[in-house]
Amino acid sequence: MNKFTKIITLLCFTAALAACSKDEDPIVTVPPSDGSTLTLNGLIGTEDGASAGNSVFVDFSTDKQTSAARASWDLGFYSGTDYRVILNHSVGATAIITTKNNLNDVTAADTTALAASATLAVGQGLGTFGIIDPVAGNTTEYLAGTVIQAVSATEAENKVYIVNRGAAGITGNRGWQKIRVIRNASGYTLQYAKITETTFKTLNIAKDAAFNFKYVSFATGAVNVEPEKAAWDIEWGLSTYRAGTTLPYIYSDFVLINFVGGVTAAEVIFSGTAANSTVTYANFTETNLSGITFLATRDVIGSNWRATTGTVGVKTDRFYLVKDGAGNVYKLKFISFSATDSGVRGKPVIEYKLVKKA
Repeated sequence: MNKFTKIITLLCFTAALAACSKDEDPIVTVPPSDGSTLTLNGLIGTEDGASAGNSVFVDFSTDKQTSAARASWDLGFYSGTDYRVILNHSVGATAIITTKNNLNDVTAADTTALAASATLAVGQGLGTFGIIDPVAGNTTEYLAGTVIQAVSATEAENKVYIVNRGAAGITGNRGWQKIRVIRNASGYTLQYAKITETTFKTLNIAKDAAFNFKYVSFATGAVNVEPEKAAWDIEWGLSTYRAGTTLPYIYSDFVLINFVGGVTAAEVIFSGTAANSTVTYANFTETNLSGITFLATRDVIGSNWRATTGTVGVKTDRFYLVKDGAGNVYKLKFISFSATDSGVRGKPVIEYKLVKKA
C-alpha cells in the first residue's frame, strides 16, 4: 500500500467514525416537571398588591414564571390564520369604531362627547361590553367578538378606531389614541397617533406561529409580553371581566388559561352542594380523571379561587386541573394571596403537581 492510498484509507475511516458518532448522539427529552410551589412575582415595586403592576405567566412543565408589566403594551396582533387585534385587558383599555378611514380626519373633537358621557370608561357602574374584548368564551368566540373587527384584505374597509388606553391601578388615565390597522404581506401594518396629533406613525407587525399574539406599545413600539404559546399555561394578574351580567369591571388576582395555545382546565369542588368530587387535592390521582370535563374557555379559573369579601382568602374547598398544550395534566391549588391567609397581596403562592404525563 503506497503512501497516497494510506492517506485515503485513513480519511475514509475517520469520516466513518464521525458519521457513526453523529448517528449515535442521544436525543435528550426533558421530562415535564413533577410539580412545585411558586410565589408569583406580581409586584413591580411598592404599588398596592390589589393593583399589582405585573401580569405573571406560568409554565408548569418547566417550573417557570415570566412577569410582564401590564402597562407595557396596548395592542396584541393574532398570529393565527385570522387577522384580529386585541386590546390590553389588563389595564381596562377600551375602543370604539369611527366611520372614517383616514387617521388625520379624526381629532380631539371626536372624543369630546365620548369623554363627557364616559362612553369608553370601565368600572364603577360605567361602560358596556361593546367597548371591550370578550371576557369569556373559547378561542373562536373570543376572536369573533373583538372590538376591532377582523382586518380586511380590502384596505379601504379598515376604519379608524379611537382607543382609551385605560388605567386600572396605574396612576392617571393613559390617554386617547387613534389607530388604523391594515394587512401587509407578512401580517399587519399599524397606523397610530395621539388623538391630538396631525401626523401618524407606522409599524409593521409580522405574524409568528410560535406565539399567540405579537404585542405593540404606542409609546415604545414592538414589545415582548407573553412567552411562546407552548411555554405557558396560566396568566395571573388584573383583567377586565364582568360585574354581574351587564357591566364590565376590573378584577384583581384574575387567572386566565392559555386557551388560544390549546390549554384546557376544570374546576374541582370537593365539598358542599356544588361538589363534583369527593376527592381532595392531596388524594387526587390519574385514576380520578374519569368523568372530568376540561373546558377551553379563558375564564375557567377566573376569580373563583379566592374571596375578597366575607371570609377573605383562598377558597379551600376547590382546586383546578390544567391540561397543557402537550397533554400533561396538573392539579393546581392556591395557597395564599392576602394577609388574611398569611400571604402577600400581589404575590400569590400556588402549588401544582403532575397528575398525568402526556
